[in-house]
Amino acid sequence: MSKEKKLRSENDISVWYALKNGSFMVTLSAVICGWGCLIRKQFVKGALYLAAEVGIILYMINSGAFHLSKLVTLGDVKPEKVWNEAKSIFEYTDGDRSLPILLYGIITVAVLLAGVLLMCLSVKSAYKAEVACKKGGKAKTIVEDVRDLFDKRLHVTLLSLPILGVLMFTILPLLFMMSMAFTNYSVLDMKLVQFDWVGLDNFRRLFNMDTGLGQTFWSVLRWTIVWALLATFSNYFLGMLLSLFINWKEIKAKKFWRFCFVLTIAVPHFVTLLIIRQMLQPNGAVNVLLQNLGWISSPLPFFTDKWWARITVVIVNIWVGVPYVLLQITGILQNIPQDLYESARVDGAGPFVTFRKITLPYMLFVTTPYLITSFTGNINNFNVIFLTSGGLPRAVESTAGETDLLITWLYKLTIDNQFYDVGAVIGIMTFLTLSVVSLLTFRYSGSYKNEEGFR
Repeated sequence: MSKEKKLRSENDISVWYALKNGSFMVTLSAVICGWGCLIRKQFVKGALYLAAEVGIILYMINSGAFHLSKLVTLGDVKPEKVWNEAKSIFEYTDGDRSLPILLYGIITVAVLLAGVLLMCLSVKSAYKAEVACKKGGKAKTIVEDVRDLFDKRLHVTLLSLPILGVLMFTILPLLFMMSMAFTNYSVLDMKLVQFDWVGLDNFRRLFNMDTGLGQTFWSVLRWTIVWALLATFSNYFLGMLLSLFINWKEIKAKKFWRFCFVLTIAVPHFVTLLIIRQMLQPNGAVNVLLQNLGWISSPLPFFTDKWWARITVVIVNIWVGVPYVLLQITGILQNIPQDLYESARVDGAGPFVTFRKITLPYMLFVTTPYLITSFTGNINNFNVIFLTSGGLPRAVESTAGETDLLITWLYKLTIDNQFYDVGAVIGIMTFLTLSVVSLLTFRYSGSYKNEEGFR
């Protein structure tokens, strides 16, 4: 191998390559971060690497090692009941609190991973400086590095802060919440203060149909899937038909009709849903009006009967969701090539045939990503269910109601009943299922395979 090939470009090296082909000083940079930069007179960069390593080491000595050791058991010291002779009362000594231990343990693991990343960057920087010196030049100064960050490596500068924010405020909290699924953190046996690792026991409890919890889970899961399908496709096809009707040539005052339907978007959803909830109560406006007209003798069971409640929330979702679909479909309709319709009319095709052969395929091709996101959103449609029916009617001997979705049941489990362990399991399963379904559906859709075309 020639010398030119061996000395790779700066952006084409890995840590293993640097360790294999670099000198001892490069290898030493994995232990003493910044050492390779310091000996190549990159004092500022080397000092920054070294300061970061010292900070991580001090953190591990002061508290990191303690939190990491406690993470294995989530606490060993139990609270004890002790008689206070002076006060003539029993007092409880402070034991280990599992929740802070879990939190700080995960943060410590993240700090260790940051230390590994720091080591890799130190090794690569040392190797790049060594290569530059071997070529007869000198290693880049701090001014040249900063200039590169705003020129050749501008993407690194722009993405560093957002990625750091995602890691700190999204990934770490998610890992913390997901880790609860493997503990017994709930009000069971009064373990809110101190709890233990239980492995996959919570998953077994949830999937076991012989238990009340398992029966509730599968019942809520079935309704959640049915709800998501009904909510997604009812809004989609009704919005499409409404848009086709308004765009029909014979319809006058198209802008006025669009305004009437879009007006519901101007009102915040939570206001609309709360008003509808009050109107559909036994003593609400709808029941009172129908009784005064003599059409019914007793209030309609909008939220007291299982099937009435489920049909009601689907209709309410149509009311608040169709205007959004109307706006999207209207824009898409205006982009369909009119030559296709003219050719179809010349061939003798009627309105139904042109819709089935031209309009519908084009719509499905363009809106497949929207359907996927809409289905995902309806799986987690908290507002419509919680603000309209509140999950009612209540199922017998269950923590969930007949209209509860997984997301609203999760809220009740954690906020009302404090079953954080089971709630974390439901959150994990919902996330994994939606991720797999969404990715596979989009991956095999025409919108992904042929982004520039229409079939």
